[in-house]
Amino acid sequence: MEGAVRNEGPLVAGVDSSTQATKVVVVDPGTGTVVATGRAGHEVHGTGGARETDPEIWWTALAEAFAATGRASEVAAIAVGGQQHGLVVLDAAGRPVRPAMLWNDTRAAADAAALVDDRGAAWWADATGSVPVASFTVAKWAWLRRTEPAVAARTAAVRLPHDFLTERLTGAGVTDRGDASGTAWFDPAAGRYRADVLGLPGVELDEALLPAVAAPDACAGEVTSSAASALGLRAGIPVGCGTGDNMAAALALGARSGQPVISLGTSGTAYVTSRTPARDATGTVAGFADAAGGFLPLAATLNCTLAVDWFATLLSLDREDVAPPGEVVVLPYLDGERTPNLPGASGLVLGLRHDTPPPAILQAAYDGAAVSLLAAFAAIGGAGGEVDATAPVIVIGGGARGQAWRRTLARLSGRAIAAPEAAELVALGAAAQAAALLTDAGPAEVARTWQLGGAVTEPPGEADLGRVAQIEAALAAGAPLLRRA
Repeated sequence: MEGAVRNEGPLVAGVDSSTQATKVVVVDPGTGTVVATGRAGHEVHGTGGARETDPEIWWTALAEAFAATGRASEVAAIAVGGQQHGLVVLDAAGRPVRPAMLWNDTRAAADAAALVDDRGAAWWADATGSVPVASFTVAKWAWLRRTEPAVAARTAAVRLPHDFLTERLTGAGVTDRGDASGTAWFDPAAGRYRADVLGLPGVELDEALLPAVAAPDACAGEVTSSAASALGLRAGIPVGCGTGDNMAAALALGARSGQPVISLGTSGTAYVTSRTPARDATGTVAGFADAAGGFLPLAATLNCTLAVDWFATLLSLDREDVAPPGEVVVLPYLDGERTPNLPGASGLVLGLRHDTPPPAILQAAYDGAAVSLLAAFAAIGGAGGEVDATAPVIVIGGGARGQAWRRTLARLSGRAIAAPEAAELVALGAAAQAAALLTDAGPAEVARTWQLGGAVTEPPGEADLGRVAQIEAALAAGAPLLRRA
């Protein structure tokens, strides 16, 4: 708890219900200043591709996180951001029928492939903006119907993780278009569920079981007396519609259309806020909606900070111990890759010599991962998303604190790099939704007044296009070997 910061006016709360923990920030809505925080962990279970959590744990964790803030009774509005794609199935009483399948549960891979084969990747991209993979909710529902038909038959409501918490707060089944766009049964361009997807033989889901899709600035309802008692909140305060985690983070940044953002986590994501929708039949770009009425085309790489840290450990180096790479090239696809699309690949190291110093190999690992992330913006532009070719790249996530990551991205792109100081951007994006309920401004306007986008930490320069070409040539030469892996 940040008890040293006091505020005499109303406060708002933003929630981030992630895979591993629930985090709450209590915020001054006028300035975006965080006055208190709380956190409580989750349990994730499963082997052999399964990743599940009992949704009741999320509710218990939310209560613990609010208690840790010490300021719950002062909150005047609240909204929830949450992990995308998960499948929560409820009975008629609103209780979970089974544990939630999380976004990183891969058991539905075959079901996703069958759905794509049924209609074709181009049809899916046109209908929903995305080509389903195992993480998408539509594939998880198809898996549930196929493997647990009795559970599917008992299901009276289908929700996403953030929807579940919003419904517990208000008693109303409400979602937003941003999180709904990660299901692959929602059309982000038209703003509606797709009856033709819901009616597919592998899906057969009644739209009545899905939550209503609210506008970005809408109130989902008010905190019920029972929820208020459980969380220490005041009954009757408004609850925002909430959104998915990537959408909430983008909202908190106040990013303008075309502004490139890279999130450096275990995996990496590259996205922009866009006034135009994206559709990519290759599946590289997911054509999501954002939390402000626009779109959030996003591409993911599997190998990001975890892959680079693995090389640092292998070489007995600190992650900042880098040196010019010279001729050595690392394609750090330790777990396969999505950008480029090489799901069976393993890593390659090329150009080694007796006198190659270990720090050069580590820098080459940074370069290989960074080129994949930067290439994602070209894919987003090719799919129809807006990409500003000159704007600074906002870098967030755990890797953004590393100077080596920031300098690598600046060198290879030629762009300025901005790194926000604010932590918990997902929760802060939800807090902006909550704050908008107390004003005439929309959530994006509120977030922009908070100015959380961060200062430039690396100035623009001349892009090292020769190094990019060197890595791309190594990828082309090594592709046959990578595809055989």
